[in-house]
Amino acid sequence: MSDQVPPTPASDPAASAPPPSGAKPGPNPAGDPSKKMVAGILGILLGSLGIHKFFLGYTKEGIIQIVITVVTCGAGGIIGLIEGIIYLTKSDEDFVNTYQKNYKGWF
Repeated sequence: MSDQVPPTPASDPAASAPPPSGAKPGPNPAGDPSKKMVAGILGILLGSLGIHKFFLGYTKEGIIQIVITVVTCGAGGIIGLIEGIIYLTKSDEDFVNTYQKNYKGWF
C-alpha cells in the first residue's frame, strides 16, 4: 500500500498556475463596458432597425423598434439615434449598471 496523500490545491503548483496563453478569459460577471461603444455606434447608424437592441440582448425591444420604424415610415428611427447618443455619453459604470445589470430596455 502506498502512504502518499493526494496533493491539495495549496500544495499543488498546477492548481495556482495561470491559464495557458491561448485560453480565453471567462465571462465578466460585472458586465462588459466595451459594448458601450459598439452599441452606441450601432444605435446611431442602424438604430431604426433596432440592431443596437439585439446587440445588447433586448430581442423584444429590437422587434418593437423595427415595427415602430415600419409603422412610422422611418420616423421611428430617431429613437435609435437618441439611444446611441445616450449610450455614448454615459460613463462605463453607468452603462453597465443601466443596460447590462438592470436591463433597462428604453432610453
